[in-house]
Amino acid sequence: MVADRRAAGIGAGRIGFTGVYIISVAARLLEMHPQTLRKYERVGLVQPSRTGGQLRLYSEDDLLRLRVIRRLVDELGLNLAGVRLVLDLVGPLRRLVDGAELSTESLDAEAIRATAELRSFLKYVGADPDGLDE
Repeated sequence: MVADRRAAGIGAGRIGFTGVYIISVAARLLEMHPQTLRKYERVGLVQPSRTGGQLRLYSEDDLLRLRVIRRLVDELGLNLAGVRLVLDLVGPLRRLVDGAELSTESLDAEAIRATAELRSFLKYVGADPDGLDE
């Protein structure tokens, strides 16, 4: 079930969550076993928020991160250490690409090409939310 955290009084004071999913719903949406989600949390690849009763709550950002992890493991054959390395690179790359795209008028042709290559890499690893529909 999708829950509005503010309406439920969960995580008051935290900004950025509008809806969350409990582990069983997140697992179904991702077509993953709940135990796999627990394992990824245990090794530090994802950190869902928690309710006072310690229920895991997965945000849309958590689901995107888990989709990237699934792609890296299932389709690209990375082990969890490789996944951690790629995820450590993806965050800064996404911020770089997003920032560069906002100021494309001031970029020269080489910078635009580099930005396109970075965007292509992010799509390849499944870390570009715009590329999920393709």
